[in-house]
Amino acid sequence: MLTIEDIKTLIKELDSSSLSELKLEAEDGKITLRKADAFAGKVKTIVGVTPQTTTVQTPSVQPEPQSIASAEQKTAEANTAADPSLHKITAPMVGTFYSSSSPDADAFVSKGSKIDKKSVVCIVEAMKLFNEIEADCKGTIVEVLVEDGQLVEYGQPLFLVKED
Repeated sequence: MLTIEDIKTLIKELDSSSLSELKLEAEDGKITLRKADAFAGKVKTIVGVTPQTTTVQTPSVQPEPQSIASAEQKTAEANTAADPSLHKITAPMVGTFYSSSSPDADAFVSKGSKIDKKSVVCIVEAMKLFNEIEADCKGTIVEVLVEDGQLVEYGQPLFLVKED
């Protein structure tokens, strides 16, 4: 098992690196370190240690948070497939989705917001660069498909828009 000093060293290394998350799994437990609150310029590290004392022969499967998010995304995409008239605004790059310019600011858009071409709808952070994502159509936001702070993939749908 890792000692407190080992964990402190891992935290310092994570803070000084460009990584946003570090997961380490061993026989006797697992640890996840994650950076958060990038907009405020502060780095918070979340530490979770889970000892594994399971003696059951069948493996237990617990969904990862990203699995849950991707399941919700697949459901939203299934809803989109049912209504092909909706336009998808997709992520132009891999990064972290932010719905506002800072944690205490209002979201750029929300469900029901009217948008024009070139309206800023969100920010995607990639390699410590905050990229404003603009709408590529005019219409009304029908659904926001991702959560604030969620990692997004290239081409992943972010918003559903009913075009005017």
